[in-house]
Amino acid sequence: MKISKKEVEHIASLARLDLSEPEKKKFARELTSIIDYIDQLKKLETKNIEPLYQTGVLPNVTARDKIKPDINQEEIKKQFGKKEDDYLKINKVFE
Repeated sequence: MKISKKEVEHIASLARLDLSEPEKKKFARELTSIIDYIDQLKKLETKNIEPLYQTGVLPNVTARDKIKPDINQEEIKKQFGKKEDDYLKINKVFE
């Protein structure tokens, strides 16, 4: 399936990307290549293959959060601009 320059422009506008003409041509070729590869994968016979539930053999390692005694939390709170109750507020990352 060939991805056209117009489709790349549409995708770029949705992602709010400003692409140059060479970039549009490049991404049209690359996206076409990706879609073609996915089409090849769809043709593989997977009927007799057992599904994988975990690809690694190691368990997920988690650690408990620990408060470091050498950090003065009250001093950090004084230096931080925005606060609400005991929480430090940051600017929004997404709008």
